[in-house]
Amino acid sequence: MPDKPSGGELALYRGDLLARTREWTSLHDEELRRRAVQAAGEKDVTSLVSLTTAYLSHAGASGVLTSPHTVAAYARGVRQFLTWAETQAVSLLRPGRHDGQSFVNALLAEGRAPAGVSQRVAAASCLYRALRWAGATEATPFQDVRVPRDPTPGLVKRPPYTDDELHDVLQVADVQARLLLLLTAHGGLRISEALALRWEELDEGARRLQVTSGKGRKSRVVAMSTSLARAVRDYRALYGPGGTEQLDGLRTTGPDRVFRFSDPETARYHLGKAFKVAGVKFRGFHPGRKYAGTRLLGQVKDFGRVAAHLGHESVDTTRKGYAALPVDDLKGDLAGW
Repeated sequence: MPDKPSGGELALYRGDLLARTREWTSLHDEELRRRAVQAAGEKDVTSLVSLTTAYLSHAGASGVLTSPHTVAAYARGVRQFLTWAETQAVSLLRPGRHDGQSFVNALLAEGRAPAGVSQRVAAASCLYRALRWAGATEATPFQDVRVPRDPTPGLVKRPPYTDDELHDVLQVADVQARLLLLLTAHGGLRISEALALRWEELDEGARRLQVTSGKGRKSRVVAMSTSLARAVRDYRALYGPGGTEQLDGLRTTGPDRVFRFSDPETARYHLGKAFKVAGVKFRGFHPGRKYAGTRLLGQVKDFGRVAAHLGHESVDTTRKGYAALPVDDLKGDLAGW
């Protein structure tokens, strides 16, 4: 489950997470330690990913509320670290004092961006917290590692889509791709937030929607542009309750969910087709959010309002993300969308 589930799906996900966690927490301390030591000694990827997941859901900051996205991201990072450790003959239980930084340097030498390296270090660090939690080791190989900062602003590395790019794609997109694109580029939603939307959370008449599956489980109300409200209306007429093309039999989500799929890769496929037809390079969903933030900042010139619209944890996050923009020179008009 790569994005945030809701309703019954959420209960099923948490139940499955608890069951996987109990495979480790139900063990007596000595058996827990023995299995963790064995898994580390054999570099048993499946067991070590399982142990890390158990630690996250039992002793991590969010516990059983840890999102599927986080669990999946940490699992990928642990696998990548274990692959490197195997090729370098690193002892997991007795790592050398340079091994943590060597992993970082190897990733950087491959051309990995500092942000991506930091994510992999976070996963590997979590693996070691899990091993210490299990009593298998006291090693902290990532305690003092340094990942260099990338001086290139995010808006430069991954710029927002342009007005012309969005116009060209919207001209050829079907109702589903159009709604997906506008939810990110006008509503400023993360793709996981868009795919988790339920019909009851959309009010195109009042031109607002409610995000209840935001990052960190935070909720917010988002104002709809005229274009987004129309896209919701058109999509509802086809696929909403009582719509002419519900196709509930083809759903992989519950009938209360707006979209018939919950996998971001499926969303990427559908939206990517529209970009291809328009002759525009698809650069992911995040450039849409950046477009929304840029346009709104140009209209209101208020980082606080932009932060609220995008669901940022703090205004500082917004300031850092849009620091490269000359705010006084920006122009934007939500009413014209």
